[in-house]
Amino acid sequence: MKYLPAIEIEPVQQANGAVIWLHGLGASGDDFAAIVPALNLSQQDPGAAQIRFIFPHAPTIPISINGGMSMPAWYDILSIDVQRKINQQQFMASAQRVTDLIERELARGISSERIVVAGFSQGGAVAYQAALNFAQPLAGLMALSTYVASANTLELKACNRQLPVLICHGSEDPVVPESLGLQALDSVRALGLAPEYKQYCMGHSVSPEQIKDMADFIAKVLN
Repeated sequence: MKYLPAIEIEPVQQANGAVIWLHGLGASGDDFAAIVPALNLSQQDPGAAQIRFIFPHAPTIPISINGGMSMPAWYDILSIDVQRKINQQQFMASAQRVTDLIERELARGISSERIVVAGFSQGGAVAYQAALNFAQPLAGLMALSTYVASANTLELKACNRQLPVLICHGSEDPVVPESLGLQALDSVRALGLAPEYKQYCMGHSVSPEQIKDMADFIAKVLN
């Protein structure tokens, strides 16, 4: 099987957990790979979780809202009004490719309960779809400055009814308004989950406070 190209950061010892982290529109896996040292998860400690970080790169495709200009993206965005119109086929294909990465971790010996799926902005929309629909229990989901792109296709599997979810959003986000993050919060709650919601005084970005909250979340669900 051909997997998405990705940056992989291996722990000091043999990996016993994994975080699959998706970037946003026009970016690459390099964006969040640089955050790993700042998470300060102390993988040098023999008692700490040994986490493999995987930062896949989205394919380069034409984007309608940018005049058809090609850029790295998980799916085409046809319009950017409040209810975004997207290429549903590309969206579902990207979710499946993330599922493939999860299943590769299983084949590598990582238990599904030791895998976190994370995503920022457009990548977060794909992370919602891939994680909530996965057929085995996962360790957690981090949804960062993002939205639910297709609530009709979300189907929480019974095995993930206790899935820990961290939703983070900037109160000043001009790209993905916080109202969309709050709609996603409602959608996740409607599935029966109890997500943790964190608001930050920032735009469409990541803050030091948020990095600490993400580190705490990863440590909690993987340690």
